[in-house]
Amino acid sequence: MTTMTSIATAPMTRTASSRIWNATRLQFTNAWQSIGLPWLILGIIFLANLAIWLLLYASTSGQDRADISKGLQYSGATSYIFVYMLIVAIQAINRTFPFALGLSVTRRDFYLGTSVAFVIFSVIYGGGLTLLSYVEQGTGGWGVGGRMFTAVYYGSGPVWQRLFVFVAIFLFFFFVGMASATVYVRWKSTGLVTLGGVFLAISVAFIALATWSKSWARVGEWFATSGPVGVVAWSLIPTVIAGVVGYVILLRATPKN
Repeated sequence: MTTMTSIATAPMTRTASSRIWNATRLQFTNAWQSIGLPWLILGIIFLANLAIWLLLYASTSGQDRADISKGLQYSGATSYIFVYMLIVAIQAINRTFPFALGLSVTRRDFYLGTSVAFVIFSVIYGGGLTLLSYVEQGTGGWGVGGRMFTAVYYGSGPVWQRLFVFVAIFLFFFFVGMASATVYVRWKSTGLVTLGGVFLAISVAFIALATWSKSWARVGEWFATSGPVGVVAWSLIPTVIAGVVGYVILLRATPKN
């Protein structure tokens, strides 16, 4: 708490930007959990995948190897780090929000500062995965045709496209996580259950509509024609909505034990 206290009690009254930046710095007080641990676990997942790739590579040859490498383009091995960021966002609100209010940080400054921190995290992680995608591509899938950072969902375009896709996905999970956390702070478990019920109802309605209207082929065609960049660009809409909704809810939220 000493580090958090020193950051939060730093001069915060001069300008709005300085108050927001101090709130941003609160999210970096536990860098191990928000930056170090995710990379460590992702590295362990990569090593586990590499071991599997080596076994497959050693036990196959010719066309079989090519088929396996082609199938690996649908790998979901990196999905862990995106889901983990949702958890980081939830913890960031639940752990630091009551502390920040206790030090007279306004709800507005706290939310905006935390949002800035999540954008920074998204750029850091997005840049790291973009770099790894080029290493993976340049080494021919780490020498064994493996695919983890160049899965088909991320595209194979120029650097700006890959960076955009990764950063946008991280932003989606960060802000959905933050909005979910504000619901919990405001309405506790009742709010989360209600929110989950609403999303479940919407999902079921969409599946029923697509099935009833026999539109699954068109849904698949939309994904294929839009490509990773197009699909991820649409995700910015729920990201922005989550950001706005979270802000509105947090303005009226009061942390309780």
